[in-house]
Amino acid sequence: MLERASNALPGSHPILSPREIQVLKLASRGLTNSEVAAGLNVSVHAVKFHLAAVYRKLGVANRTEAATAYVRASGELGAPPSGLE
Repeated sequence: MLERASNALPGSHPILSPREIQVLKLASRGLTNSEVAAGLNVSVHAVKFHLAAVYRKLGVANRTEAATAYVRASGELGAPPSGLE
């Protein structure tokens, strides 16, 4: 639901850009800013910039809240951590 075609998350949240979605998706998987930057071939500063925009657009305060919003909206859940199956 975070894709540009959907226009917004439920409610009045503005849409996320394709790059913001990429950054949020990787950050939601537990990658550090450095790992996200390397995976997308951008600077760590760019990752921080995109995450700040994501937080603002989703009305969240931190990475955990943004990841929760992403998982809820997209339905993407990875395999549970070992021991939680």
